[in-house]
Amino acid sequence: MLIATTAALVAGGVGWLVGHREFADACWAGGTVVALVPAVVWVVGALRKGRLGVDLIAVLALAGTLLVGEYLAGALVGVMLATGRTLEAAAGRRASRDLRALLERAPRSARRRRGEEIVSVSLDAVAVGDVLVIGPGEVVPVDGTVRAGTAVLDESALTGEAAHVARDAGDEVRSGVVNAGGAFDVTATATARDSTYAEIVRLAREAGAEKAPAVRLAERYAAWFLPLALGLAGVAWAMSGDPVRAVAVLVVATPCPLLLAVPVAVVSGMSRAARRGVVVRDGRALENLGRARTLVIDKTGTLTAGRPRVLEVTAAPGGLSPTDVLRLAASLDQVSVHILAEAITREARHRGLDLSLPGEVTEEPGRGPTGTVDGRRVSVGKADLPSGQLPGWARTVDNRALLDGATVVWVTVDGTLTGALLLHDPLRRDAPHTVRRLRRAGLRRLLLLTGDRPEPARQVGMVLGLDEVAAGQLPADKVRAVREESGRAVTVMAGDGINDAPALAAADVGVAMGARGATSASAAADIVLTTDRVARLADAMDLAVRARRIAVQSAAGGMALSLVAMAAALLGWLPPAAGALLQEGIDVVAILNALRVLLPAPGTGGPPLEPEAERLIERFAAEHEDLRGVVDAIRDAAHLLSSDAGPDALDAVHRVDRLLTEELLPHEFAEEHQLYPALNERLGGPDATETMSRAHTEIERLAGRIATHLTLADAAGALLPEQLDDLRASLYGLHTVLRLHFSQEEESYFSLSP
Repeated sequence: MLIATTAALVAGGVGWLVGHREFADACWAGGTVVALVPAVVWVVGALRKGRLGVDLIAVLALAGTLLVGEYLAGALVGVMLATGRTLEAAAGRRASRDLRALLERAPRSARRRRGEEIVSVSLDAVAVGDVLVIGPGEVVPVDGTVRAGTAVLDESALTGEAAHVARDAGDEVRSGVVNAGGAFDVTATATARDSTYAEIVRLAREAGAEKAPAVRLAERYAAWFLPLALGLAGVAWAMSGDPVRAVAVLVVATPCPLLLAVPVAVVSGMSRAARRGVVVRDGRALENLGRARTLVIDKTGTLTAGRPRVLEVTAAPGGLSPTDVLRLAASLDQVSVHILAEAITREARHRGLDLSLPGEVTEEPGRGPTGTVDGRRVSVGKADLPSGQLPGWARTVDNRALLDGATVVWVTVDGTLTGALLLHDPLRRDAPHTVRRLRRAGLRRLLLLTGDRPEPARQVGMVLGLDEVAAGQLPADKVRAVREESGRAVTVMAGDGINDAPALAAADVGVAMGARGATSASAAADIVLTTDRVARLADAMDLAVRARRIAVQSAAGGMALSLVAMAAALLGWLPPAAGALLQEGIDVVAILNALRVLLPAPGTGGPPLEPEAERLIERFAAEHEDLRGVVDAIRDAAHLLSSDAGPDALDAVHRVDRLLTEELLPHEFAEEHQLYPALNERLGGPDATETMSRAHTEIERLAGRIATHLTLADAAGALLPEQLDDLRASLYGLHTVLRLHFSQEEESYFSLSP
């Protein structure tokens, strides 16, 4: 349509210039008809849906120019209409919502056991009571119960949580989960049609189908501009008795700022978002995101890293050191495929430990591996003792895990409980800053919905200052919550797992973490973040708000100028052709204003990071990882002082002093004199880092206090009783200050680097 109307306009112009007026009129009239026919179809389609679209004025203007013989004006209006539709099409190529990834992942058959015979049957043939064999790595096809033994399952498809779960004989198993251990039998308690996974697919389809189509920004303005333009055209005809004057009013009333400027602003916003790693499926999504007031967000993989990490390594008193406990556990876990085993092995290698090759390894589902490491029999996983019979140090670990929302992995050596590892899914470094940016962008209510346990969910909600936290949420629960919020305000749902797909489809705007998230989540979403940074969600929100604001400015300003031109046409000062040319000028002004979306927002973000500053951020971020062992050693020395103030405690404090002198204090000194000056320009001056500099002073003061205590103890040959309280307080204080200081730097400074 755009090619045809433009060609007709140009050909008519050439004919007019060489004196062939009849040929010119024929070309322009043809271009007008080419635009009029589809425009009538669009208007009829909108009317059938109960809407009066912005195209109605264009249809009346096109028809009017043909009736009164103002063919040039009709051709100009046709080109404007075609251009607007082309831009709309470019902004509106929406990805399919049929969630192909969900359907492709769903099993098509099952292995049914009849006596000693195992036969593969279609999923539709599975009946309640059938015994099914689930092999390693297979998806459980229907809901059922474990028939015998223990099943180790990856339930992330349903709950979003990466940690594997053990289900014993008689426990329920839901379809859609993956067998992460050895083969086991399931007794079907539901058919495929009535099972959990089928329900997720159905929820996602229904949520996408039932979501009411959003009213576009242009349609909102057209609701009052359309009757106004028609009324003024009627007044012009009534006052003059000349239909040409009414057509002139309609020509300048053609809502080109709506047809052109709004799509230009939206497409420009989508283009700029794509350069930031944010793929917006269509213009409606960007417009809706710009007026969103509620965010419903998943936890695992969205606000957290989505991969477990070792939080702490503890050793039994009088036995191996925490480093030895970690080395033995990681050596054995090298041959395990459990996700926690991967985290333990990764931590040991990060600390530079030399791992041994284990032998005679067996892995019992739900309990973890057992094998021989350096001649010692090692088990990693569940403790053999009931929680009530755990020794005192182990009960302390259990309590710590409860308080921190962590998972405990016990290490047994030669039949004795020797140590424990606490693992958790850490918060993304950029999550707190992202939440603050989202609130500044206009979000008033932030809710966390997760399939995880309440304790870690509440901790994340508290740290981020979220308005509400709901744990243990299944896909249907998330859909219900999203629909409730959508009934009160425009709601955004952000997630990354298969279990989030129905809620993403149900939300006004679904945002998927696409870098490592499930493809089904991306298929159901309106917006996909292609980089693994939740900060891109705030970028998308900022861009959407700015694009919508500029679109409103362009539309309102353009229509205000059109109203002035309509008044001139009503008075007979503007013939249709001149009015069409004037309307083109108004369009140019509106479009140029809309193109401002492509430019960076003034006064935001500050100057870009210099390459040297980025290099320093990478360096000090890596050093933070290396220094986690120092921070743990400070806490361990303080713990030891509470139970034993003898030579072992003194040695532990001496070790802390060496680590502070050789590793930690040089790191803080380098940050103060290299990193902070490099960031001053980006942060607006040295005052921005003053608080962190004050923390460096406190860290140095506490380190000096610990060194003074050691000097006194060495002179006396032992730690003196009067030293213990202050030394313990200094160690705990330093540990707390360092944890807070590291978190603040990672959130405020390290997150500046892409």
